[in-house]
Amino acid sequence: MNKIIKKLSIVVLVLGAVALVMGIVFVYQGVSKRALLTGIMKQENVKLSALGVTGSKANEIIDSADTAQIAGDTVRGHRHSIAPTYGDLLGGAKFDPTNPKDVTYAQALNLENYLYVGVLSFGVTTIAMASGGFMIIVALALGAIGVVLLQLAKRLT
Repeated sequence: MNKIIKKLSIVVLVLGAVALVMGIVFVYQGVSKRALLTGIMKQENVKLSALGVTGSKANEIIDSADTAQIAGDTVRGHRHSIAPTYGDLLGGAKFDPTNPKDVTYAQALNLENYLYVGVLSFGVTTIAMASGGFMIIVALALGAIGVVLLQLAKRLT
């Protein structure tokens, strides 16, 4: 019984070490990618007011999930004022790159997608950091269980 408990404690400690390393990697990746996203968005230096947003957030630079969501929704509203859908814009015809209305709509769609991908990316970094934090907590719990099992195995000898 003593050898089984000792082997089990080693397995639990190894799993704890693996969970700890994975947790640290997840947290690091989440933090570093969030910083990358924020930095890239800050370099663009686009304020919400440039998109016609008014109110308390108008002077904020688009550099977070919240501001990207506001900006994306604003651009979407502007795009829908041109045409409710892409199909409505074209009216059964093909895209005409010489038509300013078509080009403006396509540019708005592109900007809207960029902003919503930013919102999604911030969400993924949050998930990565939360998952990593949970893995670290699990690693600590596994480490504690492994130590207790090792002590139990020593007492049984």
